[in-house]
Amino acid sequence: MPARTARLAAGAALVTALGAGLAVYGTGRTGGNSGPCAGAPQAIARLAPHARGAVAALQALETPRPAPALTFKGPDGADTTLAALDGRLRLVNLWATWCGPCKAEMPALDRLQAEMGGRDFTVVAINVETRNLDKPPQWLRDNAITHLAYYADPGGRVLPAVQKDTGSQGLPTTMLVDAKGCTLGVMKGPADWSGPDARRLLEAALGRN
Repeated sequence: MPARTARLAAGAALVTALGAGLAVYGTGRTGGNSGPCAGAPQAIARLAPHARGAVAALQALETPRPAPALTFKGPDGADTTLAALDGRLRLVNLWATWCGPCKAEMPALDRLQAEMGGRDFTVVAINVETRNLDKPPQWLRDNAITHLAYYADPGGRVLPAVQKDTGSQGLPTTMLVDAKGCTLGVMKGPADWSGPDARRLLEAALGRN
């Protein structure tokens, strides 16, 4: 019995030590001190006070997490990934031509890309339609949307992945993803992305104000 008691005590001590190690170092998924999202809380703290006005519905995450691994078609029609665009803050927007609010906010997203797009920031607007695939690019041309790169997901992989990750069941859905691939905030529904409220929010996320 004494030997068995000693073994149980040793096992309990090991579990306690492992738990303490996780508490100190965190995990990549929860954005702990040594995970891939270690620097994201500072960006969230900067942007959260600016989630107001036209972008008040943006939900800044309490705990940043890696964005879902998304694969979709790039402007050249070849497969690309969200991770391939690491290095810039990204406003990842899911849209479709059968979604009225999506179409209403596309001109604002186009202006935002024209005004702020560059080495530090880009809009990644992904069309999620799986039928009539010539319709979305034609709609963009007809409505003079010229600054956004055309990303599409004819295979239907992106929408369910984002729905699972964000809990959003409708369109448009927008994720703010930092340069290292961590989600900082989620917008469920449309917004005026080219207005002053959105610009202040994004400038704060970039650490510019």
